[in-house]
This record gives sequence, C-alpha cells and structure tokens, in this order.
Amino acid sequence: MCGMSQQHPVRSTPSRPARPDASMSLLTNVMEHSLDDGYAEAAARRGAEGRPGLPRTLRGRLILAAGLVLVALVVTLGAAQARFEAPTEARERQELIDRIEDGSRDADGLQSSVDGLREEVAAMQREALQEHGGDRGEVVALLAGAVPVEGPGIRLVVDDAEDSGPGEGGGPRQSTGFADTGRVRDRDLQRVVNGLWESGAEAISVNGQRLTALSAIRAAGDAILVDNKPLVPPYTLLAVGDGEDLSETFQDSDDGLYLEVLQDNYGIRTGISVQDRVRLPAAPSLTVRTAEPVKTGKGSTS
Repeated sequence: MCGMSQQHPVRSTPSRPARPDASMSLLTNVMEHSLDDGYAEAAARRGAEGRPGLPRTLRGRLILAAGLVLVALVVTLGAAQARFEAPTEARERQELIDRIEDGSRDADGLQSSVDGLREEVAAMQREALQEHGGDRGEVVALLAGAVPVEGPGIRLVVDDAEDSGPGEGGGPRQSTGFADTGRVRDRDLQRVVNGLWESGAEAISVNGQRLTALSAIRAAGDAILVDNKPLVPPYTLLAVGDGEDLSETFQDSDDGLYLEVLQDNYGIRTGISVQDRVRLPAAPSLTVRTAEPVKTGKGSTS
C-alpha cells in the first residue's frame, strides 16, 4: 500500500503589529534622528582621525582654563563697572538739576531786584518831572506817560483772522517781507496807533502797555514787540479822549479805512466801542530829555 507523504503545513511568520505612531512618521523621524546626518558624519570622521574635542595635554587644558578665567574676569569687571557707573550718573544728573534750579532762583531774584529798581527810578523821574515841569508839569507828565491816566475814551480790539490762510491779491499790503495772510502785522498796528494819535487821542495803551512818543512797535519773526515786550493777539487798544468824536474821526480817517480794508481782504477781526471810563497805566520806563536854546548871536537864539 502506498503510503501518502504527509506534508507539514507551512507556518507563516506572524506580521509585527503596527506602531501606534505610524501616522506620525515625520515627528518620529525627528525624535529618532535629532542629530543631522551631516553633523553625525563629521563627528564620526573626527573621531576616526583622532581629533578630540577638548585638549588632552596638561598644557592645553591649562591654556583653556586660563582663557575661560580671563573671559569670566572681563564679564565680571564689566558688570561691576556698570553697577558702579549707574549711581554716579544718577548723582551727576541730580547735581546738574540742582545747579539749574539754583541758577533759576538766582535769576528770578535778580529780575525782581531789577524790576524794583526800575520802579524806583520811574517814580523818581515822575516826581522830578512834576516838580520841575513848571505850570505845565501835569500836561508834560501826561504826554510823556509818566503818570497813570483815566477818563472817557474808546476801546479798539484788533485780532487775527479765524483762518489765517493766504489772503486775496491786492489790498493795502503792497511791499512787505511777510506773507499776506490774515495775521496782524507790526506795520498794521503802527498805522492804527498813529491814526488814533492823529484823531485826537490823549493817551494810548496796547495790551496794558502804555505808549509814549518814544515807543517802538516792531516785529521779531511773527511776534509784535512794543518797547521790546512781545504781545499776543488779540490786541486791545485803549485810548483816552472824547469817545464819540474820537471813534468817528478815527473810522473816517485813512488809517481807519486801512483797517477796514484789512478786515475785508484778509478777514482780520476788529471791534470798536465808546467807553465812559478807561484807565491807562504809566509807562514802565521813561527817558527824560531836556533841551535849551543855543545863543548864536547878540540877542538871538536858535
């Protein structure tokens, strides 16, 4: 009887279970190969050639240690110097602030002394003017601005235009170094003041600054100076005189018409009103001058 050969069943090797992180191959690769292949290859080559990373001889180690100590010393000295200089700079800054404050106080004290001396000199000048002015002493003191004055008059306010942009062409400003805008200029204020004098004003002040025959109205940049004192708009002019007549005469004069043209062409704002009582201060400083006739021949003078 033939026997049938029995074949052993082929046993297949069971497959390895799938990794839980198989879907995160990129992250797995980064974690398992944290060192770049190029760096790994260079490190292996250096080890094969026998080049160690650190010196092996005693001399080399001493040099390396000395270098590290030197670097640490430099860093320590830099930090110590920075900590030392910080309080020094703060102290010097405070000393400078104290010097500035002391200088400001000294300047304020000197300015107060100057103002007091000016008041004393002005008072002595007024007394001398009234004493030696003869019968016309009061009139001379009034015209010279040596004494305060009070009486009926007018109040004239001149102010810049609301929008001080470029003005229209033409107008009364023919030749000037300033731009023709809606700002009041020194020459405008000069014409207004001269017009008030010509219209019969006995005394005039601008923003509380008493004007005399020697007063100067000039410009410094875009600012208007009256006797070297800067003024800011609006410019309030007080004039002592016959209120109604002074107002009408000024508005009908060439300077009053000039002011009206400034208002029409450049938008400069003006307003005039008659006042029952205005008070003007004395001029802050006076320059008293006298003159005597010179004899040129027998019985004649010039």
